Formats: sequence, C-alpha cells, structure tokens
Amino acid sequence: MDKSTPYPLGVTLRENGINVAVYSETAEAVDVAVFGEDGGETTHRLDQRSGHVFHGIVPGGVGTRYGFRVHGEWEPGEGLRHNSAKLLLDPYARAVEGSWGAGEETFGHLFDDPEQRNDADSAGSVAKGVVVDPAFDWEGDTAPRVPLADTIVYEVHVKGFTKQHPDVPEEIRGTYAGLAHPAAIQHLLDLGVTTVELLPVHQFVQDSHLGEKGLRNYWGYNSIGFFAPHNEYSAAGDDGSQVREFKEMVKALHAAGLEVVLDVVYNHTAEGNHMGPTLSLKGIDNGSYYRVVEEEPENYFDTTGTGNSLNVSHPAALQLILDSLRYWVTEMHVDGFRFDLATTLTRQWGDAHVHSAFLDIVHQDPVLAPVKLIAEPWDTQGYQVGGFPARWSEWNGKYRDDVRDFWRGQGTLGSLTQRLTGSPDVYEADRRSPLCSVNFLTAHDGFTLADLTAYDEKHNDANGEGNNDGESDNRSWNCGAEGPTDDEGVNALRARQRRNLLTTLLLSSGVPMLLGGDEMGRTQGGNNNAYCQDDEISWFDWDAADADLLTFTRELVALRRETPALRPSWYANEAGPNTVSLRADGKPMGQHEWDDANARAYSIQFQAPGSPTVLLLVNGASNPVEFTVPPAPGGPWKLVVSSDPQQEVGREVAELLVGEWSTTVLRSGTIDG
Repeated sequence: MDKSTPYPLGVTLRENGINVAVYSETAEAVDVAVFGEDGGETTHRLDQRSGHVFHGIVPGGVGTRYGFRVHGEWEPGEGLRHNSAKLLLDPYARAVEGSWGAGEETFGHLFDDPEQRNDADSAGSVAKGVVVDPAFDWEGDTAPRVPLADTIVYEVHVKGFTKQHPDVPEEIRGTYAGLAHPAAIQHLLDLGVTTVELLPVHQFVQDSHLGEKGLRNYWGYNSIGFFAPHNEYSAAGDDGSQVREFKEMVKALHAAGLEVVLDVVYNHTAEGNHMGPTLSLKGIDNGSYYRVVEEEPENYFDTTGTGNSLNVSHPAALQLILDSLRYWVTEMHVDGFRFDLATTLTRQWGDAHVHSAFLDIVHQDPVLAPVKLIAEPWDTQGYQVGGFPARWSEWNGKYRDDVRDFWRGQGTLGSLTQRLTGSPDVYEADRRSPLCSVNFLTAHDGFTLADLTAYDEKHNDANGEGNNDGESDNRSWNCGAEGPTDDEGVNALRARQRRNLLTTLLLSSGVPMLLGGDEMGRTQGGNNNAYCQDDEISWFDWDAADADLLTFTRELVALRRETPALRPSWYANEAGPNTVSLRADGKPMGQHEWDDANARAYSIQFQAPGSPTVLLLVNGASNPVEFTVPPAPGGPWKLVVSSDPQQEVGREVAELLVGEWSTTVLRSGTIDG
C-alpha cells in the first residue's frame, strides 16, 4: 500500500485514492470531508504529520468533491481561528464546484461569530474543491514568447469580451470557450496585439454587500483559490471541466500566436478582516498565511484596502504563491503575470523592499525565468513606480497621468517627451530599459478612452454608493459637454482626442497596453469604477463599435510593429540617441520651452539603424500650427496617420499646417529599411 507524502500540498492522485497534504502550524487535527452525489459527507482524518504538514491517503479519485475541517483552538485574540464546523476550501484545489451564496444569500453562517461557531455549514451553500484529471493533450503547444520590445498588451475581461459578441455562439458567450472562438481571436489578430492580459481568473468570491444590492463582483479581485480557474467563466460546468476549457482556450490563443498573461491577486484574499468570512486559509492557519497585527493578533495588517494582506514574510504563504505561479506556467501554459498591488508582496516586515523574499525567490526560479512579470507598483501605503528590479516591467502610472494632462491642456512638452521616450527619468539612472515601462492611458479601473474624452466627472450612481466610490480626479476632459451630445463640434474634438491619445500610446517607447474596447469606442456611461457592473455597462457592445476608430487603431498598431525605431530596447542605440525633438519652426527646443505650459506644439523624431524614421507632429494648442519639418533621412516624408481628418494620408510633406488638438505622423524610408 502506498504511503502518504507531505508534498505536493493539496490533492495528488494515487492508485489507491488521493494523497492529501495540508500545512498548518496551529491545527490539532485535520479531517478531509468527502461529498457523495447525494450531498452526504464522509470525513477522513489525516493520520500522519511531517513537520507542520498533515497528510494521508483518502478514498477518492477524479471528480471527488471535498473540503477540510480543521480542529484547533478558537482564540481570535491570539490570532487562532480554528473551527471544525466550517467547511474550508483546499487552498491548492485545482477546481471549485459551487460558490458561497453566489450573490443571492448573505454569508451569515460563514462569519467568525463565536456564539455560532459550532453551527454546521449548509452543504448546499459552501463551495467545494474538485479533484481533476491533470491529463491533457496539448498537441505540441508552444509558448509564443513574444519579446518585450515587440509586445502589445490587450487588457480584457473573459466574460465581457464575448458576452454580446454576435458571431460567438450564445451558449459559450462570456466563457473561456467564447474567448477561444475563431471570431474572438480574429478580432485580436486583426487588431495586431500580441498579448492578452486577462482580468482575474482565479476562483473568486461574490461579495455579500453587493448581492444585497442586486449587484455582482465583475472584475474578480476577490480571490480565494490561487490554482482554480473561476468556475462561472466555464461553459462546460464546474465539475472540473473548467480546467480543460481553460487549457483549450490557451491552446487556441497560442495557435494564433497570442500570449496569455493573467492578472493575479496574491496580495489578499476574499476572507477579509476579523469581520470577514472563514472560507479557507483563515481557518487552516491564520497567522502563517495572513499578516496579523503583532500587538493585536485579532486584527490584520492591511495595505490592500480589502481587510487583509498575505503574510509574505512566512514560508508557507510564499510557497503557496510560488507553487501557484509555477502551476499556471507548467500545467496551464500561461505566458506571464500582472501582479495586482505588487508592492504589498514586497513588504517583508511591513516596509516595501527591492530585496524582499518574494522578489528574490521569483528572480531565481527557473520555471518563471522565461515568462513576463508585470507589477502594479503600488498599494494603499506606497507608490513604487521605478522601484522594482530590472527583471520586472511595471504599470507606469506617471505615463498615464502626464499624457492625460498634456492632452487636456495642463501638461508640459517636457513631461510628454519623458513618457514618449520610455520614461528615462524613472528608469535610466538605474540602467533599466524602456521595456520596464508598461505604458497605459486607461485600464479596467477608471474611465474608458471614450469616457476619458466625454466626461469631466464620474457617474457611478449605478454602483449604489451615492457616487462616492471611484477616483474623483480623473485628469479627463469632456471637450465642452458632459456625456453624450448632439454638438458636432464637441463630437469632432472628442474623435480627435481619442486618436491623439492612441497615437501617443502606440508611438511611445516601452510596452503599450490597450484597454479592451478602447479601439472601438467602448463606453461605460461615465462609470469609472465598474467593478460591480456585470452587465451592459461593462460588456462590449459590438453593435455600437466605432468602425473608423477601429481602423485607425489597427493602422497605428501596424505602424508600430513595422517600425523598429518605435520599439527601442535601450535609451540610445549605436548610432546615437533614439529621438530628436524640435520646435514647430524646425529649430532646436530651448531649455525654457520644455516646462513652459504655453508651449503646446513640437515634433519628435524616432530613429534607429535599419528602420524607417518616424516624425510625430504634436499640436496640443487650440489653434492650427504651421510646422517646418526637418530634412528627411531616408527619402521624402510621407504622411501615414493623422488624427486630423483634413490631412491627406500618403502625400509627401515638407511643410504642414497641423490643425488644433491633433497629431500627424510622417515616415521616411521603406518598411523593410
């Protein structure tokens, strides 16, 4: 008979059952609850212990539904929250069946109420782990491994992307299978992006306070299962089939040459603070997995704004995160990760640190070496743009802010140039490259591009919080009217502004990230915090797509991909600087003009050996500006893209009148160099 082993943690299939291993320094005993088809529960005590790992062989196999009941002290004042009456989710579960209330019920029986701690959970309202078959025919699947310099990220929600797609079969809309459908993939290919960044797909929990208002957690930043693909996005069901469906999606995207990057939430979980529900880690080993306040162990150290933070100074929490990352790379074939509130993961003893255990372990891990690592470099207590190691790229919040400011008439040419050239003021001094900067103007959190140019104020009334949620300072400009308008002048200006912003983004050095739907004018009606809008506010409206804007975006993406000068890996090449900036009259910029708020027009030239040269003419003034263009280095300048509909694409240019609030792009030299 096989003996049980303490590793791997979680469930491993064996010939005579399933090997189950659970880490807990504080538990007295651990039972595995196995559920039959009729919902009946049978418990099995894990009869062996190695170090702090309880383990044993339990009857079961593929499809077994299970959870843990952990015995131990209930002393919240000492940070101990064991309660065998609560069915706990295996933190290593590969799939999850069901949910906790699913928005229709409250979490009543799940909360830490000492007066009710012996009440048994209702088997019908608590999610369970499902044992899955790891076998899958990848059919020679190969990771695209797109170089960072060539990467164009497309941030998108699995459900929202295809929920209303007319060419995707209705039964798979809003699912992993829907995203894998040829119609969905064709849109990505036609657009020209290289890397799909999915909003959270780890199993997450619906918030009871949203359910009470008839709303749902849409974004998914409320994780509970770091190994399980969220079951609601599965067309095949939640009996473990969601794992296969997710793999099929990755395989289909890879076959089209597209990478898959996951937005992952390891900084906190759905269990919240001392008032939150006990679903998994809190009842297994609260103090090892969560950072508690040393002087008040019943409370949690929170730098995420959600009630808790993972205890990344503890080996068990670090192992959980790293085991999860490796699993998604080796078993699910994903190509990288964007780490939500990544600064929290660097807080070894409370302060953010570039040599934290988390960053050091990730840096030396051979499985993670070839994949993309992207940090959201802040949390509620720290802003760390530029503070991550050279191995990492970062969401560059300074890029977003400075470019938005310029195009609403409040920024300077100096700040705009820093962002166009890959933010050397942030990265160059530490010998980091422009590729450390993930440039973005909009993301899931905040206005869409269309709304950025149509609203001065947020309009979040549908969220049920009296419009008090969401960011109030959006650095937006409605161009003269708030929201939809029949004013042709306002609408024309908005159209130019959207093109100006997209031109800036896709010509900037660094790694551009496009918010899904911005390419076709997706609006959320001014809602800048649509985290709870699992409806038409958030879903793509394919029937309302702005076809002209989509064509314009495709042209910009193609220009970027065809022009190496727009994709430098370093701030200077062997032939000298990558960029040259001139005044509109063709003369060198004066030092005072960089910071002069009244200086609103200039040109910036992008050049590199073996590449066509690109000249961007920027006019952020409210009046037309006559440009004298510099001599063309590789044949005449030809106008290739412009946000001004009056410009004639394809004509040769020596001088040019650039309209107010507009950009025009010239190119010299052929695409093949």
